[in-house]
Amino acid sequence: MIGQRNRFVLCALPAAISLTLSAHASADLFSDSKASLELRNMYMNRDFRQEGGAPTQEDWGQGFTLRVQSGFTEGQIGFGLDTMAQLGVKLDSTAGNSGTGVLAVNETGVPADDWSELGLTGKVKFRQTTLRAGTLQPVLPVVMYNDTRLLSATFTGAMVTSDKDIPGLQLNAGRLTEVNQRNSSSRDDIAYYTGIESDNFVFGGGQYEINPSTSASYYYGALDDVYKQHFLGFVNTLPLSERLSIKTDLRYFKSLDNGKALAGKIDNDALMGMLTLSVGAHKFSGAYQQISGDGNLPFLSGADPYSVNLVTYNTFNKAETDAWQLRYDYDFAGLGIPGLAFMSRYVSGYDIDTPTVKNGREWERDTDLVYVVQSGALKGFNVRLRNVSFRSTSGLTSDIDENRIILGYTLALW
Repeated sequence: MIGQRNRFVLCALPAAISLTLSAHASADLFSDSKASLELRNMYMNRDFRQEGGAPTQEDWGQGFTLRVQSGFTEGQIGFGLDTMAQLGVKLDSTAGNSGTGVLAVNETGVPADDWSELGLTGKVKFRQTTLRAGTLQPVLPVVMYNDTRLLSATFTGAMVTSDKDIPGLQLNAGRLTEVNQRNSSSRDDIAYYTGIESDNFVFGGGQYEINPSTSASYYYGALDDVYKQHFLGFVNTLPLSERLSIKTDLRYFKSLDNGKALAGKIDNDALMGMLTLSVGAHKFSGAYQQISGDGNLPFLSGADPYSVNLVTYNTFNKAETDAWQLRYDYDFAGLGIPGLAFMSRYVSGYDIDTPTVKNGREWERDTDLVYVVQSGALKGFNVRLRNVSFRSTSGLTSDIDENRIILGYTLALW
């Protein structure tokens, strides 16, 4: 049964779409608009492996995400409006075994029947520079929104993007003040991932395309009174033959405390890189990271750290973590089965420091099998089977075995 708040969202949605389409009609820009409905069905089972530990968690739900993106009014300065509506519905779970993050839950752990969010984003464009204000989902090294459950996290704020007004250079800058978590209907103050709230998060930087296969980037982010962070990145793809190439992805973070909340607790460097060898349908990857100094590699609540070892369950961002990763991908198009793909990876972290453990260790093993329908009425429909095992002696993170089944389909409305 859909709750009162969500009935309001569903009733308000057509009006929001109407406003968007009215803008198109008045400027005769309907052909520049687009709309899509993303359907995501997700089942997750998490088995805690410690003796006498927490019970098994099990959740199943259905997510709906509607996006309506307008064009821009005519003239030297164009105006537009984007609409985003999300609705999550519980299919099966109980208070005793919920908690995977798939479903919204109340203070006592009871899963909600449904939850939703309605977001509007106004936008103004001049040449190749666009200012957006309202609901945002940045994908940048210092703030990358989370999209790993039924619904995705969103932020509230303003962001300006200059997309190659200067050839080869993309610039981004903005200010965020609120976050709506992936399993929540409320907008809360922007926060550190451990829950320390703040007034705002500001960011800026850009990426320069040196040539079609090489780019370099710099970004800065600061969570008011909590932390600040500098990022440098370099990516190069070197083709060796028609079927052979090597990709190099290097990343460096310098993180510091930024006021009272974590004064003296964050002052670290994180150096990481990944090499990927592509041989026809095969990909072989190796990665390494080293975090040195005081504190964990910081990131925002509702976001993910931009780390080469950001994997399915763990982030490998704890203080002093050294970690290596081996990964293998295979595209079954090489065997005449287009749309079928396999991935397996193993990450080992060591020398981890926590308040209770020195020189702790963690490891995670992930396996994915995914199939995307290639043609017909269900073209684009995808099925993903995901298996995770994680073990830790850090004293902070539980040992788990986990299985996820994810069904996805995005319907283009126009």
